[in-house]
Amino acid sequence: MRGPILACLSPARVPPARVRRLRARLAELYGVPRMPPHGHPIAELVCTVLSQSTNDRNRDVAYLRLRERLPTWEAVRDAPVEEVEEAIRPGGISKVKSVRIQQILEAISERGDLSLDWLPDVGVDAARAYLCSLPGVGRKTAACVLLFSFGMHDIPVDTHVSRVGGRLGLFREGAGFDELHDAMLELTPLGAELELHVNLLRHGRRTCHARRPACESCAMRRMCPGRIA
Repeated sequence: MRGPILACLSPARVPPARVRRLRARLAELYGVPRMPPHGHPIAELVCTVLSQSTNDRNRDVAYLRLRERLPTWEAVRDAPVEEVEEAIRPGGISKVKSVRIQQILEAISERGDLSLDWLPDVGVDAARAYLCSLPGVGRKTAACVLLFSFGMHDIPVDTHVSRVGGRLGLFREGAGFDELHDAMLELTPLGAELELHVNLLRHGRRTCHARRPACESCAMRRMCPGRIA
């Protein structure tokens, strides 16, 4: 059973010094990731849709099959949905994802060109709002596009980041995903978005598991109010 959890600090009350210490400790464990923005926002958007409810390997296989069979985004948009579904089948839930991908591409096309290259020109808030207006796109997916494609100031909060951050006292207990994203943005220094996202995710995958976190051997144990007693 879990031991008592100290009251999580509200986002506005997480001291910057604590964030610096957590960031430094995570960097000692996992290094500082260096992945320059790749500049392919539609690819990032489609990859994020494909990543839902599957692992990275299956997502990548589905994405590569899609691009091999339908090499342009216009071709993906205009193909029979069954063809898209068959191409992405290894990623799972292909019937739902194929429809969603085509809906997103259709919505982007309503502006004219099938392109998201203009997003940095409007600023992070307007870019995020536009992405979240697309069918089925939420804060995490929007943050993936903005951060990984353009290096903009947004940070995806997936299940690993929310779990580890919650146990480390960075989030209010019971916060919804919009609040989690707002809190993560508030406490993340400019330029540290990728580092904190990747290192919290790595810690969640390797040590701070959902059901059986390895608290006894965790290098973050002394800094963690949510550890198992």
